[in-house]
Amino acid sequence: MGEGAVKQNKILIVDDVDTNRFLLRDIITEMGYQPLLATNGAQALKIVERLHPQLIISDIAMPEMDGYELCSFLKGDPLTRNIPIIFISAYDNAEDIVKGFQLGGEDYVTKPFIPDIVKARVNLHLQLFETNRELSETNRLLQASIQQQLHQIEEEKKNVLYALTRVARENAAYDEKHMERLCANCRILSEAMQLTKEYGASISDTYIDTMVLAAPLCDIGNIAIPTDILQKKDYLDEEEREIVRKHTTIGAKIIKDVQSLGENNEFLQMSYDIANAHHERWDGTGYPNGLNGREIPLAAQIVSIVGSYCALTEERAYRGAFSKDEALNIMEEDVGIYFNPEIYKILKMIKRQLK
Repeated sequence: MGEGAVKQNKILIVDDVDTNRFLLRDIITEMGYQPLLATNGAQALKIVERLHPQLIISDIAMPEMDGYELCSFLKGDPLTRNIPIIFISAYDNAEDIVKGFQLGGEDYVTKPFIPDIVKARVNLHLQLFETNRELSETNRLLQASIQQQLHQIEEEKKNVLYALTRVARENAAYDEKHMERLCANCRILSEAMQLTKEYGASISDTYIDTMVLAAPLCDIGNIAIPTDILQKKDYLDEEEREIVRKHTTIGAKIIKDVQSLGENNEFLQMSYDIANAHHERWDGTGYPNGLNGREIPLAAQIVSIVGSYCALTEERAYRGAFSKDEALNIMEEDVGIYFNPEIYKILKMIKRQLK
């Protein structure tokens, strides 16, 4: 500890007896530290709050607030609990000493003071205080570094999934604007749902942001479906439809495998739910698990109904694009079968906002 750092150390002396207080002041001054003086615990708390001492030497028996109460208060506050406290007292019985340690005091010096002992104890606890401060700072920096690395790993996982999704989208000959519209409309619909009594408690801003990031992964499983089937211009036969249906379980497995590589988080869990369940139907006749009603994860319900709307309002090789009203009228026939009636009702109410 350099000389400059030594002179910056502030030592708070708390004692209602002038003789003791001034004697300790002289010892601390001789050591090259800055003494701060208080006559009771209440006064000491104000000094601690204002001047932030590195160590406290406190008498036990004092008016208003005694040393034990002062110690208990300081050790109960996260901002002051690490300040070392040395008790001073004319009493030297074991019960007093033990009580001081139980309250969190670091040391105990009896009166009359022996200057060399006071100096040794003060220097010891200042060094420990500085060591603990440096250790805490090191731990803080280490935790920050670990969090940054974990964040980077999660971003890399996300980038890998998005890269696979781009390949899957190209395999299915989806226009890139399809995914942009899907995400934009998922946000518009979920923000409208957030304002309703039914869904306000379930949909937070974070939930919406996560869903918008996860929605493009709905068809990631198409990466394993033959391109000639995905890009077929005629209607698919039953065998081909069965192959296409597998994209849900394939996509869910891809995301589950990524989850197993590290920490599970809300993004990966929601991505899994969407990939696995976005073809489930409200009446339980969907795939892959035949979920029905509210068994279907909410994010998957939102992506499903928005995906259908986007598909109907875009051109396909075998038909032109439907208008908003035409698309919603077509979808209305499947309300209660494919779609949650409440969500469809909200979607129809906000049709002018949809992309």
